[in-house]
Amino acid sequence: MSQGSSHRPHRPHRPHRVAVIVDEGTNPFEVGVATELFGLPRPELGLPGPLYEVTLCAPAPEIRMNHGFFTLTGVRGLDAVAEADTLVVPGRPDNVVPRGPDVLDAIRRAHARGARVMSFCTGTFALAEAGLLDGRRAATHWRWADSFRRLHPKVLLEPDVLYMDEGDILTAAGSAAALDLGLHIWRRDHGAEIANHVSRRLVFASHRDGGQRQFVERPVPQVRDESLAPLLAWAQERLGEPLTVADMAARARVSPATLHRRFRAQLGTTPLAWLTGERVALACRLIERGEERLDVVAARSGLGTAANLRARLRRATGLSPSAYRRRFGTRGGEALVS
Repeated sequence: MSQGSSHRPHRPHRPHRVAVIVDEGTNPFEVGVATELFGLPRPELGLPGPLYEVTLCAPAPEIRMNHGFFTLTGVRGLDAVAEADTLVVPGRPDNVVPRGPDVLDAIRRAHARGARVMSFCTGTFALAEAGLLDGRRAATHWRWADSFRRLHPKVLLEPDVLYMDEGDILTAAGSAAALDLGLHIWRRDHGAEIANHVSRRLVFASHRDGGQRQFVERPVPQVRDESLAPLLAWAQERLGEPLTVADMAARARVSPATLHRRFRAQLGTTPLAWLTGERVALACRLIERGEERLDVVAARSGLGTAANLRARLRRATGLSPSAYRRRFGTRGGEALVS
């Protein structure tokens, strides 16, 4: 599949502003994830300017981060939150210690005025303390799930997912899952093609659905390498063919049941769910590149029929094919035809 950079997203009049709250004890890795995802130049996109700009902000002039390994100075105060389109709240290990009232107030104000709010790992505790999650679904790191339930019983915690998208509030389960959520944001804001370029720059999986399991077993093979990587690459080149899970099992020279176990252990999902997700992602890229005929998109992506394409795309993105093309297509505004 071609990875050309001819696609151009809809350009806002200014970059989308992302504020990252760095609190006492914040995990520096998650701050780095936010800046890597949204703060770096993206020359691979071939755009004249950035799509996002990041501002780090803190409740004090000097902040000691996780276990005192780093001290952060020279960043803006919490007044920067008032300018943010998206607010990111990273986690910290002492999550049962309440956040300061100034931090919680900043989070509440951002949400009240319509900013998108997202947390990484145990940053979900801060969103719950601010009262944003009562009655909503949320994700946090599996290790602190029981503590979270005790402290915040009104939150609908999803204990075994990578991330949760509730529209205006998004939560990631762990530090690595923050990358998954960040790429999900890129897909949501700018489409699958742009997100794919960003994921390649990160050398990270381009599409891991939020419903995948947090914890996957990776047993050390005693005899041979049983990595799924060669099989996944083979399947990705054949998405438009009548490829089935049985075909993938035959290619791997294992039974379908064994293949299922390996997918669960290595990817936290099933072969069918992975295959469907890859086909939907390919369909998104085809639409973004300008293909107008739904039957052609369905056939080339392996989704079969226009009706199945419509259903799968709406389930994955919340948009119809026409709405998806208007938002992310190269020549937005024209109707898709089947």
